[in-house]
Amino acid sequence: MTQTADPARVVVAARSWLGTPYHDQASLKGIGCDCLGLARGVWREVVGPEPFPISPYSRDWGESGPVEVLAEGARLMMPEIDPADAEPGALLLFRMRPRAIAKHVGILTTPDRFVHGYERLGVIEQLLTPVWRRRIAFAFLFPAPDLG
Repeated sequence: MTQTADPARVVVAARSWLGTPYHDQASLKGIGCDCLGLARGVWREVVGPEPFPISPYSRDWGESGPVEVLAEGARLMMPEIDPADAEPGALLLFRMRPRAIAKHVGILTTPDRFVHGYERLGVIEQLLTPVWRRRIAFAFLFPAPDLG
């Protein structure tokens, strides 16, 4: 079984991005990021260098098609868990519309709060309301850094 990162460290890293303005496809703390950029930045802080570059993507990339691009990418590098078992430090993937692919990500910070990069609002921490909870499609754990 893959060793996982210290959840407290993941939460601290995620919260350190609070207030970062929203900027599509960016991943620079305090400068700008989108939801994926936030997850990439937390990965760099907690795990280490990103394992592969992220190709540019259009703003409507997840509006059509059957392929769960984010989930498949996460599965290559992160242990997947049942969303019902997600605890603070887990990466959550959300479906923004019923039957659409998961295209939004956030990081659980408490059992009922998460941090995410949201258009017009930037990186915020908010309640995991029933509306957000229903949208969770996948959950993953950050792996432990490779110290070898």
